[in-house]
Amino acid sequence: MPKISAFRGLRYDLGHVGNLSDVVAPPYDVIGPELQDLLYKRHPANVIRLILNRDEPGDTPENNRYTRAARFLRNWQQEGVLTDDPQAALYVYHQQFDYEGTSYLRRGFMGRVGLQKFGEGNIYPHEETISAAKEDRFRLTVACRANLSQIFGLFPDGENQVQNAFASAIHGVPPVEATDHLGVTHRMWPVTDLATIQTVASIMHAKPIYIADGHHRYETALNYREHLANQGELRPDDPAHNVLMMCVSMSDPGMIVLPTHRLFRGAPNWTSEELETKISSCFDLTRAGQGVGLAETIWQQIEDQQEQGTLALYTARDQKWLIARINADGRQRMDAISQDHSEDWRELGVAVLHRLLVENILGLRELPKPTYVHLVSELVSEIESDAGGSEYPLAALVMPATLDHVRSISEHGERMPAKSTYFYPKLLSGLVINRLA
Repeated sequence: MPKISAFRGLRYDLGHVGNLSDVVAPPYDVIGPELQDLLYKRHPANVIRLILNRDEPGDTPENNRYTRAARFLRNWQQEGVLTDDPQAALYVYHQQFDYEGTSYLRRGFMGRVGLQKFGEGNIYPHEETISAAKEDRFRLTVACRANLSQIFGLFPDGENQVQNAFASAIHGVPPVEATDHLGVTHRMWPVTDLATIQTVASIMHAKPIYIADGHHRYETALNYREHLANQGELRPDDPAHNVLMMCVSMSDPGMIVLPTHRLFRGAPNWTSEELETKISSCFDLTRAGQGVGLAETIWQQIEDQQEQGTLALYTARDQKWLIARINADGRQRMDAISQDHSEDWRELGVAVLHRLLVENILGLRELPKPTYVHLVSELVSEIESDAGGSEYPLAALVMPATLDHVRSISEHGERMPAKSTYFYPKLLSGLVINRLA
């Protein structure tokens, strides 16, 4: 059962840094070179120097981006830029944001969560991980001996008991607040009341947790704990038995999942009619018109239907759209080629797109990694800038996996295809750090 515990967070002293917005950053894996440079320039103590320090000319095994991050962390503590909270706390964390004209409030809390190996408890992953990313995060954790960013965990709480337990503790208390580069407002309240902490820990004890984001960092935490054990340095009460996690109810009204649409490189430059001939045995097809400008209208139709097996395919050669709905023969073929997966996995739109359509029917098993976008406007912009489809001959609009898919597929012990979910907005790094030493 998940063990939730309060901890003394390491946090920025606003008397030193001024505006919290200047020193926070999104997770390292969504930061490109331009944003990294922007964050470097924003403040000399921006957390980017910890979570994604830059490579420098002349780096060596003894002096590199990991050792620099550790040096910044150490120096900022010595200078009082970062200070330990006086009392152990759970940290209530709210995110206020807009999406497609609607305002949302997503509510959760951050605390230490006891580590469980996958398959040995009720903390479940849902995505595959990459060894290079885990090695990168491991080297950073060994150097800094801290969880610099939080894992994002989901838990079932139909009546939102956890947030109700926190409500009185934060009522009337001013939060610390930051606004990120996308305009999302982040608010945080440390809660030190022992009765509230015990109530939340008791509620959470019986619940499973599904990792929404941060799979690499969770597996890194497991590897770091094993590393300490192998070194003979792991104490029974060691903080490395835990990981910093943001926990959000799956029933929270602000808990939305965005799609991740695909622009494919390396595919043949087919016309819509040629593509139609190839896939018509497994999909019922509708010719949806010509012109990339139809993307928003087509996506609205698909989104309204909420059918995982419905895709929209754009062929750049003739600028035409096909709406493809998997049919009975397609389901039968999907079942035959995916016997290693559950029915829930086989129903996923991203699984239908990649396993059935792209890899099996079209035989495109060695394509480069697609370009992923979350907004239809981003897909349109990419296509419009790619004259003649020289880079992206094929694009696809695809439904995201739902929270129910996350739960069921996780409990089957399966991992979803890459980029099946996009949980927006991202959590900020720099709000609170969990020291492991």
